[in-house]
Amino acid sequence: MRRRGFTLIELLVVIAIIAVLISLLLPAVQSAREAARRAQCINNLKQIGIACHNYLDRNQLFPPSAIAGGWSAGFSWRAMILPDVEQNPAFNNLNFSLDFWGSSTIANATIFYTSFTSFLCPSDGQHNNGFLPVATDDQQNGVYPADNDWIDPPDGSDRRVPITNYMMSFGDNYAILPLSGANPWETERPTDPTIRRRGFPGFWGTKNAYNGEAGIMRAFADYRTGGTATISSVTDGTSNTILVGEALPQQDSNNEFWTFTGTASGTTIPLNWDTSRKVCANGRYFNTTDWNCRGSYAARGFKSRHPGGANFLFADGSVKFIKNSIDPFTYNAIGSKAGGEVVSADQF
Repeated sequence: MRRRGFTLIELLVVIAIIAVLISLLLPAVQSAREAARRAQCINNLKQIGIACHNYLDRNQLFPPSAIAGGWSAGFSWRAMILPDVEQNPAFNNLNFSLDFWGSSTIANATIFYTSFTSFLCPSDGQHNNGFLPVATDDQQNGVYPADNDWIDPPDGSDRRVPITNYMMSFGDNYAILPLSGANPWETERPTDPTIRRRGFPGFWGTKNAYNGEAGIMRAFADYRTGGTATISSVTDGTSNTILVGEALPQQDSNNEFWTFTGTASGTTIPLNWDTSRKVCANGRYFNTTDWNCRGSYAARGFKSRHPGGANFLFADGSVKFIKNSIDPFTYNAIGSKAGGEVVSADQF
């Protein structure tokens, strides 16, 4: 009797068909997974928005980006809204009466080694459960914490820094100083008032002057000079003004959950500008003009691992996805809370 079976050609055809089906199915599966991760990210931002508005209701102002006090400033805005994201035990374990240096770091050691999934975007898997190691001169993959005497964790494990994927907006203030030809995005005030400007004095939202021109807090974040924003100060409209946006800790050597140096990003840096280079061109970690290095000021742009753009929380509590192709002047316009720009909904 003859035994029935596949010929070699038939077998190859079947394998080819299966391979084609897998190649068609795999992108669909990946797309579905990214859609789920993006939905979770949107939910995280919505919860942060509710928390910020709860804070606003209690205090008649939006959460300040950090407790002011010059370079001895302390906790970031994220710490202040913990009760409103159902993290009362963590909030109650913080000692806000201490500056963030030395004694505060030790007193708050246990809570400083806590990370929260609601402040992490699930599409960014390039961190260890919300932590990166403390950076050293020969290890630029980690984070430089505000307190250089960052304490050892209570459990005896390696020193690490809790990080986050969500930054408050300092809007269209300068992110990079000094301004130079190597920096193509931020320019000084033009002599012709009809020329649209990119960037305003007030480094990272502070009131610090530049070239004799006083800084002004253009959005919501002033990480060390005490600026705050009220609902009435958002004259451009809360639905047209960014409050919080996405960030990538691996591309910012200052990203830190708890402290004043890790509070904010701005819109003068192009959306999703790549600062993944770990070793700066001139060997410096800060104050470098290597704008693709994670130690440069250009690292303080909004960015995400979502294809084509990033999610943003607006001051009215809504969350919108903004594409990389947004016009830079429109991007800066929705970064400022009182710039007087006219922006329509179809521009972003």
